[in-house]
Amino acid sequence: MAKKEYVPLFETRQVKGRILFRCIAASILLGICFIIMYRIRYFPVGGKAERWTWIGLFLSELWFSFYWLLTTVCRWNAVIRIPFIHRLSQRFGKELPGIDIFVCTADPLLEPPSMVVNTVLSMMAYDYPPEKLSVYLSDDGGSNLTFYAMLEAANFSKTWLPFCKKFQVESTSPEAYFRTASELVNVQEWLSVKV
Repeated sequence: MAKKEYVPLFETRQVKGRILFRCIAASILLGICFIIMYRIRYFPVGGKAERWTWIGLFLSELWFSFYWLLTTVCRWNAVIRIPFIHRLSQRFGKELPGIDIFVCTADPLLEPPSMVVNTVLSMMAYDYPPEKLSVYLSDDGGSNLTFYAMLEAANFSKTWLPFCKKFQVESTSPEAYFRTASELVNVQEWLSVKV
């Protein structure tokens, strides 16, 4: 039996500017050490109020130094992972689980139906097997306006979803696509939408 060769699903790269970040972190650590040495060296011998003020300042500086150390350690070896989305369906095409997505809305004045429709349409255009993807809309306000907007969106989706698949549209929200489409005009795409 031949072994299946698995190609990686993502690539790991080092973040640019690590040396600069480490130099800045080292200088901040040096400054923190100087502050702590100063606080320990010049303990107030005066009144009680001065001591309590000194203790409060020293404890807060220790706390923020500890917090800074924790956040810096997390960023010390920063990497970014670039996923290869097309390889996911190649490797797990038949084994992908079914996904249910719930979109909730309540008030058509606070959440305009155009925004709700854009959300639903962009989720329906995900690069995922359509038979394993279910999108549900929960309208707690029971708005007629949202209902009719979704009816129109259902008609528009018959054109929009094949368009997204055919031209591999990255911004699957119609509003975002048409806002940026004027900058990147592709005649074939526009003729396809017009038809």
